[in-house]
Amino acid sequence: MSRRAFALGTGSVAALFALGAAGPAIAGAKEVLRPPGGQDEKAFIASCLMCDKCRSICPENCLTTCVLEDGIANFRTPRIDFRKGYCTFCDECIEVCPTRALLPFDEGKDSIGIAVVNEDECIAFLGSGCHVCVDACRYDAISLSATDKPVVDDALCNGCGQCEFECPSAKYRVWTGSDKRGINVEAGERR
Repeated sequence: MSRRAFALGTGSVAALFALGAAGPAIAGAKEVLRPPGGQDEKAFIASCLMCDKCRSICPENCLTTCVLEDGIANFRTPRIDFRKGYCTFCDECIEVCPTRALLPFDEGKDSIGIAVVNEDECIAFLGSGCHVCVDACRYDAISLSATDKPVVDDALCNGCGQCEFECPSAKYRVWTGSDKRGINVEAGERR
């Protein structure tokens, strides 16, 4: 590396810090959905070895690894992608974790995240009468309102992601170009 390239690189990093852009680049712009037991983000990042054992053992194939867009600190750590599958809380990812970055998880008390209805993408809000997410939820956390629109009960939702996985809006509304579905699990805790 030349002195000029080193100076430009150092100057660029200093400019990012000065402008406050380094924080989001390192941490990531949004919260990442972690496997069960990894919801304490600071403890998880401090313990995770990025060994990929949890992803490779997941029977539902809903685990993937973070990319640089998820933030430098998150790079190659596991995250859940409910477009690939949903969590059955089998505990295999917890059992295989060598550093206990994933702690024991009680699906009745703890949550991976909370399902949120996206009215712009939800087919039911177009008047179609879709209730796939309601039928998919084994925890009765999603019900239909008086106007046949899905409503999530945050106290019952544990963020398993089956509603998001089975939501047909990505197929029927592909023309919108959105990366969201009619219902999406977002990082957060039960209320």
